[in-house]
Amino acid sequence: MAFPYTKASENVPHPIQKKIEIVVEAVVYCQTCEHFGTWSLTGAKPIPSAKVSVTCKNHKGHVSFYKVFDTDKNGYLYAALEGFKIQNHILDHPLHSCFVKPVWSPLESCNFLSNVNYGLNGASLRYEDKRLVGSRYEAIIYAAGPLAFHPSHCTQTQH
Repeated sequence: MAFPYTKASENVPHPIQKKIEIVVEAVVYCQTCEHFGTWSLTGAKPIPSAKVSVTCKNHKGHVSFYKVFDTDKNGYLYAALEGFKIQNHILDHPLHSCFVKPVWSPLESCNFLSNVNYGLNGASLRYEDKRLVGSRYEAIIYAAGPLAFHPSHCTQTQH
């Protein structure tokens, strides 16, 4: 005995899938020698085309995402973490699992890493309730804070 069935109509619209991206933002600066050894960016200039890495580790401590991104002409980094996967929604959350490091500066006059915002070991992320929302796209943006390089000739002074 055959059971009656209804064929799904090909004209029935499917719900629109919204693509959700995790994005990291930061700005990379050239810190002046006057403020070398501090976190002050007074007088600092943005570095265009600087390279910045984003690394995420899963709850077991294994690297689950790594990519190097370039800053724009204003030193601004907008890094969409395409391919980043959260396997444990609490333990692998970007706030806990990802960090950002300055990697390379194109400025020969300013290419030594600075520890502004813990950039040497990796700046952690903060959520500032910032999102970009479109009809088919949503970006959840996490901020890494400012990162910096400094000139090689700087010497640390007492502040």
